[in-house]
Amino acid sequence: MATDSQTLLQKATGLTPEQVKTLWSNPSLQRNGTIGSALSEKSFQSGEDVLSELCKEMGLDFLKDIPYNDISSDLIRNIPINYSKQNYILPYKEEQDVIHVLIANPLNLKSLDDLRVIFGKRVRPIITPAGKLIDAINRVYEKSTANLSGLDEIEEEEVDLEDGIVDLLEAGEDDAPVIKLVNSLLFRAVKEKASDIHIAPYEKDMVVRFRRDGILFDVFKPPKKLQNAITSRIKVMANLNIAEKRLPQDGRIPLKVGGKDIDIRLSTVPTAHGERLVMRLQDRSNVILELEQLGFSEQSLTKIDELIERTYGIILVTGPTGSGKSTTLYACLSRLNSTDVNILTVEDPVEQRVHGIGQVQVNAKIGLTFAAGLRSFLRQDPDIIMVGEIRDLETCELAINSSLTGHLVLSTLHTNDAAGAFPRLIDIGAEPFLIATSILGVISQRLVRVLCPHCKAPYEPTDFELNSLGLTRQQAMNGNINKAVGCNQCNHKGYLGRTLIQELLHVTDDIRSLIMQKRDGNTIKKQAMLNGMVTFRDHGIQKVLNGITTIEELFSNTQLDI
Repeated sequence: MATDSQTLLQKATGLTPEQVKTLWSNPSLQRNGTIGSALSEKSFQSGEDVLSELCKEMGLDFLKDIPYNDISSDLIRNIPINYSKQNYILPYKEEQDVIHVLIANPLNLKSLDDLRVIFGKRVRPIITPAGKLIDAINRVYEKSTANLSGLDEIEEEEVDLEDGIVDLLEAGEDDAPVIKLVNSLLFRAVKEKASDIHIAPYEKDMVVRFRRDGILFDVFKPPKKLQNAITSRIKVMANLNIAEKRLPQDGRIPLKVGGKDIDIRLSTVPTAHGERLVMRLQDRSNVILELEQLGFSEQSLTKIDELIERTYGIILVTGPTGSGKSTTLYACLSRLNSTDVNILTVEDPVEQRVHGIGQVQVNAKIGLTFAAGLRSFLRQDPDIIMVGEIRDLETCELAINSSLTGHLVLSTLHTNDAAGAFPRLIDIGAEPFLIATSILGVISQRLVRVLCPHCKAPYEPTDFELNSLGLTRQQAMNGNINKAVGCNQCNHKGYLGRTLIQELLHVTDDIRSLIMQKRDGNTIKKQAMLNGMVTFRDHGIQKVLNGITTIEELFSNTQLDI
């Protein structure tokens, strides 16, 4: 047991094996025997447990969770980030005559002495797990870089930022601060798991915002005079024409951050006050999720399994941009992927590379569209075809013809709900009888934020909320309704991650009859509900009662079914 505890302690603190052995057998640190003998009598599940118990034995303060937002940037001004990381040390807070310092290694006395000299005050160590300390160091230094007060160094460089293009092309030393700023911005976005970065110029300033869990929030406001330099630097990284500021452009930036392969899709649009940039971040190292992990109901999972086992027909996934449609398609393909089937996909872009599946990237510049890719697939002897999106009549007709000639086709469509897929296809120009005979089912989905498990709190809904949800007070009391609070774990947002709410419309004979009559989406939806379809609102209510999301989040993502 002692050996296991020593291993856990080594991982939690960054101590060398020799230091751990010295600590384990040092009788001077404990009055009644060694620390090692005391700890070896106990069973520990993690390095944090060992470290916490060790601090008790040594009379040291221990901090498990670090409130990094409370750490002042002034404390790290004279301490390089490399020094902080190499020595696992970070100033925490300052009092009148003492500096409280976070440190992972309780034997690292030299670094404590260094900080005592730097600050000219007594140093009080607080022991904390090494992994969490490194995370806090990254966040505190990122916050310092992003803070406007941290841009003093850039302003003092006296770079001619009004003509940033020439400077960036020459790659002179004066451009280093702007390059560091952009790199820090991208690193922070990846670290905070942002899905998009928005850089918006206005008349007198510019704003950088992140989208995380579907919500946009301000990150910082760089000085207006940095606008040209920041824009040009990002366009250079994406191999775009930095001299062209009058037309929209699209590009791609491949990055490697912390061992992760990140693919960034850049879109630039000229506005009245300069070019507006939006970057979509895609982590290529993400594993493909199973359908069970996405948030589908048990009833829907059973029906989806039945649909994807069919040998021919079309299965559509609909929803707004960023609602997880591609993730659902990949989960379906992952379930179908085996050596006895030939699966081909045409995508824009290829978001996840899957072994055993032939994936084609759309390239409109050379004429490789969804339709062109789909047309060529029919000569590749496929069993299952996935089309990234049905955008036009040609793609739609090819998908229908593919399904009618013995292929299972999976694709996406932009509609607000499942029933809206049929009027949308008719509007594109497809024949109603072909739609009715080829489509097996439509999965419509959207994402809602998941409550942070660390800080969510019980909530008693108002009478208005209960009436809107169609619930009684007794049903609410029998459930587990919670509200968002906010803590360090969720960046004080109250939510951590997202899950989907969905409705699955199975095309039955009565639905086919309505499609061929060109009936509107509401009529089709009412018939589907009579057939047992669970709507967005109903699925969301169940997740509210289970304590997964909030009433507020449900109201903002769904509307009453009429």
